[in-house]
Amino acid sequence: MRKALAFLKRDFYIDISYRFNFLISLVAVIFSASIFYFMGKIVDPATVQDSANDYFSFALVGMAFAMFLRTGLGSFAESIREEQMLGTLEAMMSTPTSLTTIILSSSLWRFLFTSISVLVYLLVGAAFGISFAGANILGALILLVFTVAAYSALGIISASFIIVFKRGDPINWVVSSASILVGGVFYPVSILPGWLRFFSRLLPITYSLEGIRGALLKGEGLSSLGGDILALAIISAVLIPISLALFRLAVNHARRTGTLVKY
Repeated sequence: MRKALAFLKRDFYIDISYRFNFLISLVAVIFSASIFYFMGKIVDPATVQDSANDYFSFALVGMAFAMFLRTGLGSFAESIREEQMLGTLEAMMSTPTSLTTIILSSSLWRFLFTSISVLVYLLVGAAFGISFAGANILGALILLVFTVAAYSALGIISASFIIVFKRGDPINWVVSSASILVGGVFYPVSILPGWLRFFSRLLPITYSLEGIRGALLKGEGLSSLGGDILALAIISAVLIPISLALFRLAVNHARRTGTLVKY
């Protein structure tokens, strides 16, 4: 825990040292939310009535929580690449700290900043008129925990490819593209053809967004959210051990070939 907090503190100070970029990242949330607010004026609310009261709230929640997907998929690989390019990976590995601890700890600030950004999205949404008065906060938090676990497992698999191949990451591209296309981020899964709806059920983001929208926008109880929570729990239980096993194999391969610190 002490090492993890040290990494978190380091990355926090690095990020806020670029104050203008830090500010722009938060201000960009307002602009992107505004775009979907005005788009919502031309979309029939009936198209999203099963998940939200209007298109703006539907898209805002989808866009906000899809940020965890991008963070989960990219943060671990980005951590490896940054440490390699800075030349600090080899130095840190000479300390009594495992590579797994280094990579996981290096991603903490990214997840924390994403959480802050999502909170800003929701606050902006509230300022634009979205009501979270009856939101099931506990249900949303449970879904969020399993969401981050599932996305992180995919991110660790993505990082395994980066360790071995250095460039070219099919996991990141395939999962992120498929999630945006059929995961229900910007439009309901119900409008997709039947064969695409089948593929959407293979993606964790589908269950994540359906459950979180139900919890935040509809105030659904844990009994109604049980199916989405169970699906995410099963996906996490399957992916986490697979991702850790692949990561160990990738690290062992890179150590044998002497390419772990190369990029």
